[in-house]
Amino acid sequence: MSGLIPVREVIVVEGRYDKNTLLQVFDAVIVETNGFGINNDAEKMALLRRLAASRGLVVLTDSDAAGFMIRSKLKGAIAPALVKHAYIPDIPGRERRKRRASKEGKLGVEGMERAVLIDALRRAGATMGGEESPGVRRAGISKADLYALGLAGGEGSAERRRALLRRLALPERLSANAMLDVLNALYTAEELRELVQEPQRSSMTAAPSTESSSIH
Repeated sequence: MSGLIPVREVIVVEGRYDKNTLLQVFDAVIVETNGFGINNDAEKMALLRRLAASRGLVVLTDSDAAGFMIRSKLKGAIAPALVKHAYIPDIPGRERRKRRASKEGKLGVEGMERAVLIDALRRAGATMGGEESPGVRRAGISKADLYALGLAGGEGSAERRRALLRRLALPERLSANAMLDVLNALYTAEELRELVQEPQRSSMTAAPSTESSSIH
């Protein structure tokens, strides 16, 4: 896929380097928060509300603490029904323009490959190239499902949650509630059960049989 991909929603990013990267992939309106500047920019927030009402928003921030704080600010200020959240995976590294890696040592939006960015928006349910949002069909995962699958509320649940997020190329920083939102945009309850049970089946299949082993 070589041309720019049309995106109906307005994409919200942290800064100009993120915007420059996305403009090489998407034909879309892209608005910067100027990092934490959005916290004190009433006019920018009002603009984002208007854009959300007319086109919808896709929020795409870095997967570090700062990115999640900005995302949280937007969540609290704009009607949730008008906002979709796209997440990049945790990938260790440093952008070429920087002398040193970020505090958490992860690549930001500007350092992501084209395919990763396209996948992030598609999984968030963005309307791309005139296609219908794939997120519309996804629903049905509850907190009770997470508990039943050992992903919340029990001993070792946080560790299992992080392991699943790594497998799904989602940020490990996602809380149980944020993870629930993301999973409902990506999977059905049945698909989630299959994903959780798959490693268990694989480990059982891979277990060596003591009966068949022999020494020659």
